[in-house]
Amino acid sequence: QVHLVESGGGLVQPGGSLRLSCAASGIISSIYVMGWYRQAPGKQRELVATIASGGLTKYVDSVKGRFTISRENVKNTVYLQMNSLKPEDTAVYLCNIQGVAFTSSFSSWGQGTQVTVSS
Repeated sequence: QVHLVESGGGLVQPGGSLRLSCAASGIISSIYVMGWYRQAPGKQRELVATIASGGLTKYVDSVKGRFTISRENVKNTVYLQMNSLKPEDTAVYLCNIQGVAFTSSFSSWGQGTQVTVSS
C-alpha cells in the first residue's frame, strides 16, 4: 500500500507564496505521474498541475506563470511552489501519485492540505 503525506498549507495574504510537499511511502517500483488537485467549497475538484516521469509538466490556465510543480524522484516527493497567490486559489489541495507497486498499478491520494489566501 502506498501512503501519501502532504504538508505546507496555511494562511497567506494575497500576493504571498506557499510551497506544498507530498511524500509517498511504501514499496514503490515506479511512479508515472504526480499531480496536484484542489477543491474549493461548493466546487468540483480541479486538476492544478501534473508532472510526468520524464519531467513534462502541465498546468491549468489559471495558475500558469504563478505555480511550479517539481518532483524529487529519490524521495518519491512532489512539490507545488505557489507564488502570487490570489483569494481564488483558496481550496483544499490534494496530491495524487500514480505508478506501480510490485506488479500492481496504484493511484493514491494525499489527505489534503488547506490553503487560504486572505487579507
